Amino acid sequence: MSGTRQYVLAVIEHSSRRIRVLGATAHPTAAWVAQAAKNLVTDLDNAGNSARFLIRDRDGKFPALFDAVLADAGIQIVLSGVRIPRMDAIMERWIQTCRHELLDHTLIWNQPRLLHALREYERSYNTHRPHQGIANARPLHALPQPTTDQTTATQLDTRRRQRLGGVLNEYHHTA
Repeated sequence: MSGTRQYVLAVIEHSSRRIRVLGATAHPTAAWVAQAAKNLVTDLDNAGNSARFLIRDRDGKFPALFDAVLADAGIQIVLSGVRIPRMDAIMERWIQTCRHELLDHTLIWNQPRLLHALREYERSYNTHRPHQGIANARPLHALPQPTTDQTTATQLDTRRRQRLGGVLNEYHHTA
């Protein structure tokens, strides 16, 4: 990338906090953004999920075709208000978290490495990282049953799994 700015398109489900990184590009054209919207609709259909609304900012990089693709899928576009940062606070929080936990600690040389790092972070965020806003649940896993047996709790063996060369660490109980 040699210092070029990259634009990342991502969406987050408000109810579960599941993140979906749709892609990254140095030049977000109308065709690229529209194709990302089509891919999102296809992904939602394949996963059996449905969305009623999509909150987006008023950036000029979103063409009318982006809104039309989502409208055809039954998704209503809600534009964020001017100077109302709390309207998309969940996504803003994810951007801040991604920068702080991943991008500030990683040197990215090219777009494939950026996408690889974002996919690993997406996987970790959706499957491992607990979210305080939803009772410490993870978007793609149900909460485990609490352990009430004291002997079981003292005999837990915890293992660390590193992702992206140790930038991200995941901790699991072994059986």
